Amino acid sequence: MTADIAEQPEGYARLLEPASLDAIARVAAVIAERRPRHVVFTARGTSDHAALYAAYLGEIRLGLPTGLASPSTITVFGARPDLSQALVVGVSQSGGSPDLTEVLRVARASGALTLAVTNAPDSPLANAAELAVDVAAGHERAVAATKTYTAELLALLLLIEGIRAGDGRLPADERRALETLPDLAAQLLADPVPAQLAPRYRFADRMVTTGRGYAYPTAREAALKLMETSYLPALAFSGADLLHGPLAMTDPDVPVLAVVGSGPGGTAMREVVAKVGERRADLVVVGPSDVPGAAARLPVPEVDERYAPLLDILPLQRLALALALARGEDPDAPRGLHKVTATL
Repeated sequence: MTADIAEQPEGYARLLEPASLDAIARVAAVIAERRPRHVVFTARGTSDHAALYAAYLGEIRLGLPTGLASPSTITVFGARPDLSQALVVGVSQSGGSPDLTEVLRVARASGALTLAVTNAPDSPLANAAELAVDVAAGHERAVAATKTYTAELLALLLLIEGIRAGDGRLPADERRALETLPDLAAQLLADPVPAQLAPRYRFADRMVTTGRGYAYPTAREAALKLMETSYLPALAFSGADLLHGPLAMTDPDVPVLAVVGSGPGGTAMREVVAKVGERRADLVVVGPSDVPGAAARLPVPEVDERYAPLLDILPLQRLALALALARGEDPDAPRGLHKVTATL
C-alpha cells in the first residue's frame, strides 16, 4: 500500500502525457458527437466513489442528468431498462466483475453508447463496451485500492471536460492547470501530518466522514479505506444528510473527518462544521485553510474544486495506512478481502 500510494504523482503524469490525452480525447469526441441525453454509471467499491465524482461532473459540467445504476436490477431481478439514449459507463479497476459486465452488455443491446473505464484494457468489461479508456495506473500491489482510484478520477475528469469541449481537446488553460497535479501530489505525499495524526484515532470505536459536492466521494472513499485497513466502522455522509439526523450520534467520543474546500461545496460545509462543533465532536478538517472549531487540519493545496478530489484523498489514504499500522493491523492483507471481487 505504501508503494502504491507513492506512485500516484507518476500516475497523474502518465495520464497527462500527449498519447494518453489523445486517446481519451478520441473517446470524448465520439461521445460528444453521439449527444447522449443522460449518463448512467455502474461500479462497485472504490470505483463507485470515482463514478460518484464523475456523476457530479456530468451534471455540473455537461448539464446532463447523471446517476449510478443498481446492477442487481439487471443481474438479479432481470430488468431491461430502456437505455437507448444513454451513455452507460462501467468503472472498474480490474474490469472483472460479472455484474458490471452484464450491465454494459444489456445496455449496449438496448442501444446505449457504452464505455469502460478500467485499469485492465483486455478485461471482460472493456471487451463488452463499445468504447474504452485505460486509466494506465500499472499493477496495483495492495488489496486496498489507492493509485487506481486517483487514476480513475483523473481519467474521468479528462473525459468529461473533453466531452464538454466538443472535440475532446482540453482548453490550453485547463491543460496548464492539470499539469501542476503531479508536483502538488508529490508535495502532499511528503507531508508528515497524516502519520502524526494517526495515533489520535488508535482507540476510536467509530468515525464519521463528511463532505459536500465534489468532496462527498472523497469522504466515502476515506471511510472505505479506514474500514478495510483498520476495521474501524466509518460512516460517510454528505454534509447535508449529516444534518438530517445522523448528527445526533456525533459527540466527543466520535471523531469526524470533514472535507472542506474553498469552492461552493466547501462554503456549504461551513454550517455543517459549525453544527458538529456544537456537539463538541473531535473534528479534523481536510482543506486548504483552517476552519473555526476544528481541532486539527490535514492541509491540502487550494485548487479548482473539480481538481480537489485528486489531492484531498492522498492524506486520507496515508492516514488510513498509518492508523492500520498503529492499531497493529496489516493494511496489505485485509481480512476476507481479495484484489478482484466478483459480484453477480
